[in-house]
Amino acid sequence: MNRREAAPVLWQEGWYRYAKVLASPNFGPRPSSACLDLIVIHSISLPPGEFGNGQVQRLFTNTLDWEAHPYFQSHRGLQVSSHFFISRSGELWQFVSCDDRAWHAGESNYRGRSNCNDDSIGIELEGLEGGPFEASQYETLASVCAALLQQYPVAHLAGHEHIAIGRKQDPGKGFEWSRLQASLGLPSKCFPANTETRAP
Repeated sequence: MNRREAAPVLWQEGWYRYAKVLASPNFGPRPSSACLDLIVIHSISLPPGEFGNGQVQRLFTNTLDWEAHPYFQSHRGLQVSSHFFISRSGELWQFVSCDDRAWHAGESNYRGRSNCNDDSIGIELEGLEGGPFEASQYETLASVCAALLQQYPVAHLAGHEHIAIGRKQDPGKGFEWSRLQASLGLPSKCFPANTETRAP
């Protein structure tokens, strides 16, 4: 009799099986009262508009050469991180366990709560703020979001621009919220009111 193979374990202490791990030192514990119910989507490229050079990974691991480009001076000494980063090719990187608090949101407020780092998971898309994203990025994003929805009590998805209004504008107009919503099959109430999503 053939034995059935066990399904692969998707999560191990907050680390996702299908992500390439590059651990960041920039994280901390979540408050004991935190309800991990928010996914925050960002966009980033260093320098802006340059892709695939490994600079984002260096930023999140405190190994960026501040002298390598004039733009980096505006980030000098910054200690930031995100749980995930999705490259233009759709490659998925993970820097912080989802069980821990990454430093991606900054000063923020959403659905009546401040300090969104406490109860959110940050996903960075390699891209230019307001610009378009690749089909491979949407595929990976939908896949990791679906896995997060199974593992955590996620009830909301928003952009950095929605939780830091007036301070941040990413991922911006080039991000297709309706495409993500259709992939996940979630109702419009899970998304910010000022995004173009489908009816429930």
